[in-house]
Amino acid sequence: MWGHGKRSGKNEEQEEEATTAAGHLARVPEAEKGLNADSDSDLETEGIHGLREMVSETLCRRSYQAYSVAPISCFLRQGSAPELNLRHRGLGPQGVQALASMLTVNPYIKRLDLQDNVLCGAGAEVLADVLSKNSSICDVNLSENQLGATGVQALCAALAVNKTIQKMQLAGNGLEERAAQHLADFLLVHTGLKSLDLSYNQLNDVAGEILGPALAENTGLTELNISWNHLRGLGTIVFAKGLEANIFLKVLDISYNGFGDPGASAVGEAFKANNVLEELNMSNNRISLVGALSLGQGLRVNQTLRILIDYR
Repeated sequence: MWGHGKRSGKNEEQEEEATTAAGHLARVPEAEKGLNADSDSDLETEGIHGLREMVSETLCRRSYQAYSVAPISCFLRQGSAPELNLRHRGLGPQGVQALASMLTVNPYIKRLDLQDNVLCGAGAEVLADVLSKNSSICDVNLSENQLGATGVQALCAALAVNKTIQKMQLAGNGLEERAAQHLADFLLVHTGLKSLDLSYNQLNDVAGEILGPALAENTGLTELNISWNHLRGLGTIVFAKGLEANIFLKVLDISYNGFGDPGASAVGEAFKANNVLEELNMSNNRISLVGALSLGQGLRVNQTLRILIDYR
């Protein structure tokens, strides 16, 4: 269990020490630049890397003490590993606050996996601040964290600043049309994000109407998973119109929604104009023979689609 408590004066002193340590650690690369290219340079470089890891571990312990949470042993062993997996740790907003100090000064982590940590909107806001400044993390999994619209708004703001993040997983976060609006605004202007997972949420017909135009204008995404949502009715038609205009998306999963025959017909029309999409999964969408025939008419024209999964 993670301990929670009020931060005392001692806690504040520990946090200040942690911040000071972070400053020293951030200056280590400057020391590296000044190394002489002589026979001892390799040993000196190893010493600097060792110093970085030692200071990082000290910073980690002090930060977790400052926020009254138990240190995560796997983070202390992280070293220069490119992936940090902290799934199912129950971090909560307070735990991620402590983790944030570590992420700010760690230049090695490329993939961050915090799935199922009850971060909620507050934790997402803390993490968003880190992501807006970290230039090494490019793959983030925040699935099953109850982020809601507040969390998504914070993350979209961070990604608008940091162009290095290419993959984001937001599955199972209870996202509805309010979150869809933040995502749409983000997709209209951002080109860095290549893969987005919005599966297992509550995106409905209104969300489909919101996301469709954004999909039409987006010039970055190559892979989108919006399966296991509540897209249906007019929302599916508007979404399909977005697919028709999009010229970058290569992989799309819209399975387990409610496209039905009208949505299938709209997707069939999209096939006639879209010459980029290569893989489409639209299984379990209540599509009858009529809808399947509409899809087939689009496929007669389309020359790029290699994989179509349709189990009706």
